[in-house]
Amino acid sequence: MTNSAAIRRPLPASPFKARAEAPRKRFAVGDRVTHDRYGLGQAIAVEGDGDIAVLVDFGTRQERITQPYTAMFKL
Repeated sequence: MTNSAAIRRPLPASPFKARAEAPRKRFAVGDRVTHDRYGLGQAIAVEGDGDIAVLVDFGTRQERITQPYTAMFKL
């Protein structure tokens, strides 16, 4: 009987390798950013070393952006 919950490791030469997890985006106070919805802004506060949430000043408004930062990019 096999254990169905066992983790299967792919062979090094296998064409079906496990996907590598993308590195998490991290932001620091003062970073210039662009957001798909809000436009250009600047990080004014970070929570948890920048990996939980970032408070960004977009000029006309301030928004708290949380993980994952799929729509926000560092300039």
